[in-house]
Amino acid sequence: MDEEKKSLNFIEQIIEEDVANGLSPDKIRFRFPPEPNGYLHIGHTKAICINFGLGEKYNAPVNLRFDDTNPEKEEQEFVDSIKKDVEWLGFKWDKELYASDYFQQLYDWAVRLIKEGKAYVDEQPSELITEQRKNPTEPGIESPYRNRPIEESLDLFERMKKGEFEEGAMSLRAKIDMTSPNMNMRDPVMYRILKRPHHRTGTSWKIYPMYDWAHGESDYIEQISHSLCSLEFENHRPLYDWYLDQVYTEGNVRNKQREFARMNVTYMITSKRKLQRLVAEGVVIGWDDPRMPTVSGLRRKGYTPASIRNFIERVGVAKRENLIDIQLLEFCVREDLNKVAKRMMVVMNPIKLIIENYPEGKAEWVETENNPEDENAGMRKVPFSRELYIEREDFKEEADKKFFRLKLGGEVRLKSAYIIKAERVEKDENGEITTIYATYDEKSKSGSGTEESLRKVKGTLHWVSADNALPVEVRVYDRLFTTEQPDAEKDTDFLEFVNPDSLKVVTAYAEPALKEVKVGEPLQFQRIGYFTKDEDSTEEKLVFNRTVTLKDSYKPAN
Repeated sequence: MDEEKKSLNFIEQIIEEDVANGLSPDKIRFRFPPEPNGYLHIGHTKAICINFGLGEKYNAPVNLRFDDTNPEKEEQEFVDSIKKDVEWLGFKWDKELYASDYFQQLYDWAVRLIKEGKAYVDEQPSELITEQRKNPTEPGIESPYRNRPIEESLDLFERMKKGEFEEGAMSLRAKIDMTSPNMNMRDPVMYRILKRPHHRTGTSWKIYPMYDWAHGESDYIEQISHSLCSLEFENHRPLYDWYLDQVYTEGNVRNKQREFARMNVTYMITSKRKLQRLVAEGVVIGWDDPRMPTVSGLRRKGYTPASIRNFIERVGVAKRENLIDIQLLEFCVREDLNKVAKRMMVVMNPIKLIIENYPEGKAEWVETENNPEDENAGMRKVPFSRELYIEREDFKEEADKKFFRLKLGGEVRLKSAYIIKAERVEKDENGEITTIYATYDEKSKSGSGTEESLRKVKGTLHWVSADNALPVEVRVYDRLFTTEQPDAEKDTDFLEFVNPDSLKVVTAYAEPALKEVKVGEPLQFQRIGYFTKDEDSTEEKLVFNRTVTLKDSYKPAN
């Protein structure tokens, strides 16, 4: 049992203890509760994977609940994108719910609190309320309205609901403890006046519940057994429990809030406000720009759901804030793509290679494997001809023994084709090589079974037939920032750390089969890196995004 206990994370230990203490396993229920005021990012994937992962482990339902209590910032567009992201990650929710479904219930409970002398209408401006709260070491100042007659608060609260007062004119506050060292307990605001249309309830409501009031009570209505949230809400837990105490009925599941560490990743920022600036100031092309840490950006860049889930699993569930190396995320996607990506031949920086002893006008198809890591991936045919393109970096006129690519007088194998020998070069007036001339061994064709085909040469190069080359746009993405923690410097604007080379666009030559690939399909451009077809592609112009480089020396610790 001790071994078992050790292998459980602290949240699983809490659940196991609750079951041991009488919580029926069929009463376990979780939720993922995003506010629909922006796009999900890499930080959210941790909460998604924790909640839905626990749902899978305990065979328990998980609700997708939108905490839509602020009509100023919430939109249907964000609801739709969140649903798409959760589904893409491979999770299924039990019920799709909204805090706005409970507005009437929350209002009725608030009325009950007023009747019990536990809430009051305050007519002070919010700035003054904040000022009166003071600080944790100094008792707060009670509002002059704190002890107003219950009937008065009831009347004003109803009139607030009807829209009789201007925004900011009054609020409903819980009457708890103005001397509490926990600032959240110093008579928190439960309702404010907001005369804004809501994306679901339209103009029916003129008052809206604050997050702390709506969130815990929504958990209670849905009978969520374990309400899991990030560490920043730890000091909100006493308020969560106080609110729950006011409405809890014996015999129901009493929801329990527990906190886990947020996830920060190097070279990324996840502040919605800062991400908004990147979009607004045109640093990126939108929320789904492949350089963004949003789920939609990662998807467009070519990340797979499996790689993100594996990354979250490796990061684990911690109680303390931690900074995760982006290299771990890149390792996870490389690991997954190596298994699933189709291998293709694309030349990024082409130089012409002419095989002088190959018959002019001849064209043949050579067979090559789609993925050596997957025996079911099959083979495909690639056109071969006298004139080819190879990578400029793959040729040197002279080179030492450690250069295993092509050099004058040296031999290499062309992937899935023939062994060639570089004989001479042609240069332009600037001394730049324009063409390499080579000869081939016609009996050395890969897979032909001849003695010559089994001959070992040290280098193998990828290539594209010049006659069939398909020009494609390749977007080579790098990290968006030049420093690990771009928003750590309080005195420096994070935009100063934007990497000017985060995107390079090149025209490359590809084998014709690239025409057939689907948007989002995982690919490996042989010897170069992992790529995916972008949604900007048209019939006339194919666009590919680099997901990650081919290799990295990084190895995860576990």
